[in-house]
Amino acid sequence: MKGWRRRLAFDPRPPLVQAENAAINYFARRDLLGYAVPPVESLWELNEAKKLLRKQEDDGSWRYRGVRSTRWRSGENYDQLETYRVIGQLIEKFGMTRDHSAVRRAAEYLFLFQTDEGDFRGIYGTQYSPNYSAGIMELLIKAGYTHDARIARGFEWLLDICQLDGGWAIPLSTLGRRLNALTMNSATVQPNRAKPFSHLITGVVLRAFAAHELHRASSEAMNAGALLASRFFRRDVYSGRDAADFWTKFSFPFWFTDLLSSLDSLSRLGFDREDAAISRALDWFVAQQRPSGLWELKMLRTADKELAHWLSLAICRVVKRLYD
Repeated sequence: MKGWRRRLAFDPRPPLVQAENAAINYFARRDLLGYAVPPVESLWELNEAKKLLRKQEDDGSWRYRGVRSTRWRSGENYDQLETYRVIGQLIEKFGMTRDHSAVRRAAEYLFLFQTDEGDFRGIYGTQYSPNYSAGIMELLIKAGYTHDARIARGFEWLLDICQLDGGWAIPLSTLGRRLNALTMNSATVQPNRAKPFSHLITGVVLRAFAAHELHRASSEAMNAGALLASRFFRRDVYSGRDAADFWTKFSFPFWFTDLLSSLDSLSRLGFDREDAAISRALDWFVAQQRPSGLWELKMLRTADKELAHWLSLAICRVVKRLYD
């Protein structure tokens, strides 16, 4: 094996190129082998994509069909969360952009939740949510909204609300308070910016910076990236998903902060493979690879039977970015 493939013990390309899933096959040939492929719009016609599109509502949203907890969110905000989840599937797995009317309608639905301050509010009720705000921005940027003034306003808000150390945290957490029905319907809480950053939240926020062609080169993004890398394999400082083993529990499209989503962002920011933290993280992935060429990791959202292939593809993209 040559180039980036030499970093791995086994060649991951055959099982990905031979995958029955047409989208995985497509992205493996395009991103890992450099083959000429049809326009990405060809994936938009796949049955799996059409199945998701058929469930879109007239207002651009997707309705949450699960059990709604009265302790946490209103039905409306469950729908915001579900819309965020579904467009993540459409953008990351089928390469959809704003050129598709469904993505445009979903984007306008999500922009309805953007406040005058610039954040996307509602998933945490009346409270700030740097992670969901940035997560929504990341997807919209990838869909083609890079130069939209509303995205610019979102970045201004993220920079205004960051902790003094340059990372991010949920404002309620910086005050030692938890999300519940009372706090989610009370006045919006301002953060204690002197408190330390949360790597869980910073990792999600950094994905928006990494997706943006200008903001990924900013000093703020580089500083936050260094903070994130410094926390690999360690507990978060705030309670919730604070256990160290959450670094090695994965999902795709990326949801929470894990080792793979972090490496994806840091490699886009231009961090070097010789960085000690990145090298250690890469060593971990090399050690986990199976002789089949794939990775079978601890997975969240395991309803996706092809998650191992998607995660393996994402790992290969990161390694290729760092070594080619």
